[in-house]
Amino acid sequence: MVEVWLPYGSTEVCVRIPTANLLDIIEPKKMDVAQNPQAEIRSALQYPLGDARLTEIVKPGAKITIVLKDSGISTNRMLLSTLLEELNSAGVRDGDVTILVAHDPLRTASSQRDLQLLGAETSAKLRIVRHSCEAEGQAYVGKTSSGIEIHLNKLFTEADVKILAGPVEPHPIAGYSGGREVVLPGVASLYSIREVFRLGLDEKAKMGNLEGNPVHEEMSNAADLAQVDFTLNVVRDSKFDVVKAFAGDLDKAFEKSVRLAEEIYKVPVENRADMVFISPGGSFFDGTLQEAIVSLDGALEVVKRGKAVALVAECASGYGDKAFLEALSRFSRPKDLRKYLERKFSISGLMAYRLMSVLQQVDLAIVSIMPDYYVSRVFKMKTVRTVNEAYRLFKDIVGNRGKVSFIPYGRLTVPFMKT
Repeated sequence: MVEVWLPYGSTEVCVRIPTANLLDIIEPKKMDVAQNPQAEIRSALQYPLGDARLTEIVKPGAKITIVLKDSGISTNRMLLSTLLEELNSAGVRDGDVTILVAHDPLRTASSQRDLQLLGAETSAKLRIVRHSCEAEGQAYVGKTSSGIEIHLNKLFTEADVKILAGPVEPHPIAGYSGGREVVLPGVASLYSIREVFRLGLDEKAKMGNLEGNPVHEEMSNAADLAQVDFTLNVVRDSKFDVVKAFAGDLDKAFEKSVRLAEEIYKVPVENRADMVFISPGGSFFDGTLQEAIVSLDGALEVVKRGKAVALVAECASGYGDKAFLEALSRFSRPKDLRKYLERKFSISGLMAYRLMSVLQQVDLAIVSIMPDYYVSRVFKMKTVRTVNEAYRLFKDIVGNRGKVSFIPYGRLTVPFMKT
């Protein structure tokens, strides 16, 4: 027998299967991490990609806005403290700095957390604001190449210097997070976000893909309109440890970051499995079902059509937004929901559409603490309480010789079949 441990909420669960049934464990490439991540970030600021260092861009008395994509308390603190060091060295006072926390529409309202960005003493000196995409009076900055109007937070547009900070990682719709994604959806209006994410119905709008991805292209247009002055990206491993930082010009830093991210997160696979166990990667990604299901694209890439997938996600905060539940309750066929979304789009509805599409392709079960009623009747999934129960259930379907693949970090893994 072989044991495979999968993240589940804030803990891990163990699957035991016969050694002969194990096909592979598909996970991000192990890379040497920065021994001193703060020093790595500091070095990126000192030697930026582009024409100027941040200390050459800012001036004493300038109003600075830093848009921060929430990347976990440890990384948040490192990014902000190092940026503040750099700004202070150029004569910028903490009182002239606004921290604008980026909006992430893929994180449901029920899973939003109060951010402990910095120590209490430092936080008291800064203005920290969470962006509200529904707030009135946002600034119009222009139209994208496809004609979508872009409205952004005035705290950002009216700043003398605009800085973006956050991780570059696989994104289930935009291909990769970071850079332009910190502008839209990060500081954009609900209207602009919806119009751009409506393009997420396109099959090229998927995790790990930028080529021909219409959502990525519109986000890039929006970032150009925003006239960003400086960006700071970090690329991390599956444990959220910093591998490398890139800073400077928005496009150059994003390109370098994506190149390294692809080296880490894209994983070649030789054979398709009869059964796939996939975990989104723990509590940061599996707070609700709506958040957890975005990792299922990776399982579809490596499982045989019509075979079995087990989603291992605690879902401690339940199913997600009300609109997600309503879409799944109202529609029984993906094509009907798609037609509805083409007329009346919502991101929660898009997530529901993606789940329904998965259910048409594989036999799906979930290991979670969610009530059986929602899982079986509304979401049309099999429900099991333990991962080993899931294995026994699917063994009856795929047979005793069925090959099993495991994806422990589904939200950070982009598997693809070797050609």
